[in-house]
Amino acid sequence: MFYILALFFFTPIYNPMAKITYITHDNQKHIIEVQNGLTVMEGAVQNDIPGIDADCGGGMACATCHVYVKEDWFNKLPKKEDGEEDMLDMAFEPKTNSRLSCQIIVSDEIDGLEVSIPSKQA
Repeated sequence: MFYILALFFFTPIYNPMAKITYITHDNQKHIIEVQNGLTVMEGAVQNDIPGIDADCGGGMACATCHVYVKEDWFNKLPKKEDGEEDMLDMAFEPKTNSRLSCQIIVSDEIDGLEVSIPSKQA
């Protein structure tokens, strides 16, 4: 029993994180480590990144977490679902590389992702 407890208390806890770069409309870069399994939106909100309003809390019921994904990352992300495309129609100045950050799940595969935040949210 003692050995099991010792292993539990002295085993380092692996907390996988990915670095996400948020670039504000005024070109300020915020490089944040976000825990895998969270969304890019949650990482922004938890780290007070300006410009991500997240009014619906990630329910894909608004477009206030709209970001522009850097072109070389866009095709590495899972494809948009129809609901996300519909919400992006309501976003401020949507582009072909627009995504809702609440729909991008953080994982090791997107370590280094760069997103730009529009000058305002819808």
